[in-house]
Amino acid sequence: MDDVIHVEDQCYILATSPLADDRTRVLKHDETFAVFDRHGDIQALGLGEQGLYHGGTRFLSRCVLRLGRDRPLLLSSTVKDDNALLTVDLTNPDFTLDGEVTVPHGTLHIFRAKFLWQGTCYERLRISNYGPVPIDLPLYLQFAADFADIFEVRGLRRKRRGHKLEPLVKRHGVVLGYKGLDGVTRRTHLQCSPAPAEVFGSELRWTITLPPKGEATFDLTVACESAGAISSGLAFDTAATAAIDTREWVKSQDCEIYTSNEQFNDWLNRASADLYMMTSETPNGPYPYAGVPWFSTVFGRDGIITALECLWMNPGLARGVLAYLASTQATAVIPAQDAEPGKILHETRAGELAALGEIPFRRYYGSVDATPLFVMLAAAYYDRTGDRAFIESIWPNIESALQWIDCYGDVDGDGFVEYARHSPKGLVHQGWKDSKDSVFHADGTLADGPIALCEVQGYVYAAKRRAAELAAMLGDSRRAQDLLAQAQTLQERFGQVFWCAELATYILALDGRKRPCRVRTSNAGHCLFTEIASAAHAERLAYTLIRDDLFSGWGIRTLAASEVRYNPMSYHNGSVWPHDNALMAYGFSRYGLRAPILKILSGLFDASLFIDLHRMPELFCGFPRRPGEGPTLYPVACAPQSWAAASVFLLLQACLGLSVSNYPAQVSFSYPLLPPFLEEVRIKNLRVGQGVVDLFIWRHDQDVGINIDRREGNVEILSVK
Repeated sequence: MDDVIHVEDQCYILATSPLADDRTRVLKHDETFAVFDRHGDIQALGLGEQGLYHGGTRFLSRCVLRLGRDRPLLLSSTVKDDNALLTVDLTNPDFTLDGEVTVPHGTLHIFRAKFLWQGTCYERLRISNYGPVPIDLPLYLQFAADFADIFEVRGLRRKRRGHKLEPLVKRHGVVLGYKGLDGVTRRTHLQCSPAPAEVFGSELRWTITLPPKGEATFDLTVACESAGAISSGLAFDTAATAAIDTREWVKSQDCEIYTSNEQFNDWLNRASADLYMMTSETPNGPYPYAGVPWFSTVFGRDGIITALECLWMNPGLARGVLAYLASTQATAVIPAQDAEPGKILHETRAGELAALGEIPFRRYYGSVDATPLFVMLAAAYYDRTGDRAFIESIWPNIESALQWIDCYGDVDGDGFVEYARHSPKGLVHQGWKDSKDSVFHADGTLADGPIALCEVQGYVYAAKRRAAELAAMLGDSRRAQDLLAQAQTLQERFGQVFWCAELATYILALDGRKRPCRVRTSNAGHCLFTEIASAAHAERLAYTLIRDDLFSGWGIRTLAASEVRYNPMSYHNGSVWPHDNALMAYGFSRYGLRAPILKILSGLFDASLFIDLHRMPELFCGFPRRPGEGPTLYPVACAPQSWAAASVFLLLQACLGLSVSNYPAQVSFSYPLLPPFLEEVRIKNLRVGQGVVDLFIWRHDQDVGINIDRREGNVEILSVK
């Protein structure tokens, strides 16, 4: 994902104004998401990202409620803790006639409740009169649908578009339509019950008479239709009940975490709700879409890392991710898609531009790390579940991924996996830091490809080592031995080539001429996560990562402040990413480095206290922490973002040294520790094999106590202190 898009070069585009201009409210369900302002309206403000979207297209680009010609005054606005419902409280401004106030402000209460379900936005609008006299109220809802592709909303300019259809005016509402150049007709169905007094192609009008203490209620629906497919059009209460029942059933299956710190609980609860909201059902199972608004679709890397972050508590998500990515694994060389046999998907897009090939992302494979990460997740999933049948079913995909690593990933045969794009419209850089300026030398000169990133070598090392375990489990001991030997050779060579004693870190990358990019970055921290780092290097690297030039006070920056290209407002060259920090914290736990884990967890927890809705964003700026102030928000960060939401679960796992395995059914704690602000942690409904446990963990100065509150089935609890 990139904050810079060049139309002639790659398809991501710079935002034209900051997201922080206006606080927004987000809802999502499956393929549909919506971005509202705090009034519950949709307007062309800030980035212009507000709207109702479905399948990569904006089906509603304006929707503004007015009392007469005035906009109501905002009282409050929030999304419920479970992300199911947006509620907004409004009131009237002063209504005047001939210069005199006829209805004082605060006389009317306007309540709006919105949610999404199966391709439709549902809204209940209730207006109450708290005045002593009757009020005649003109009410208008103004709307428009531009049917813009999400990339057009980001700023991509097209030479030509399809054409809008004439609005179809009905008694209860309007149908807006657009026929795209892809031949698909998309329609927006607006309907109100009871029917408005007047219906126009861009406005619904009511005239309401409210007696004292009287109220009027309207139900509005906005349904998205694409190629003839439209939701069933349920009534508001029926749809709300279905949404609540589904959420409650899922919640009953979930592992729950509760702590003695209510503010930390707010972070946990929002993270759980964000993950639920971001997860869409696919034919292969659940998949966490990357982020709203720009990345509400399948991303391979994001989905894998999100699944790894919450694997200990929700292994079903990993199974869905693995199944989906196995089903979409590349089988041929397609340069326009950066596809090669065995390669794992980078992203997929719906919408008109993808269908026409105006962007290469209908199925795009320009990711160097998703393939080894896929193998890592498969092995981790097996450890957690013991699901041999599933691993057997995707073993051919795992083998294809390993073959891609050796053949297409290491084209020059030097033992390291590199990337270079083949599509002129594709991403220049194909690691997780895929901004155009994210890989460079110490003097700031951009590196030319092919590029061998340090963290990618770690992913490959872990993939081969873990695949060896799967091969042995499946009875192929020769393959297992071969993979282990390859991993060991890579680890030795990596240490020789990538370690920079002068910087006390692994270099960022090797460029196309095998010249080292000697800069201090967070990329090196992923080498702890994959355990490719030697013990001696790990300790020195940890010290480097938590020094002030990399640690901002909120978290570890993507780039050290001492480097030439450092910019705390840059997407990848100085910002702080929660998922990046969570992976590094878990890496510290692999080497028994406990103090840095607490430092990262404490920094991000403190950040969550200042952030709207306690929702951890995709990233925030890397400015040094200032007393009494929160972190500086990054203007175009996605929020919610799946791997940012899931970071808290991996951070907690790292603190506790927690691992869960199926054979034997076991929960183990290795040198567990809790920060001072967490005196107690309760983990409920943790499913292990055929059993389930509830655990109570309390803090001591140097370790923790662990009690089993409930145990069903043969689950063993181990603790090494």
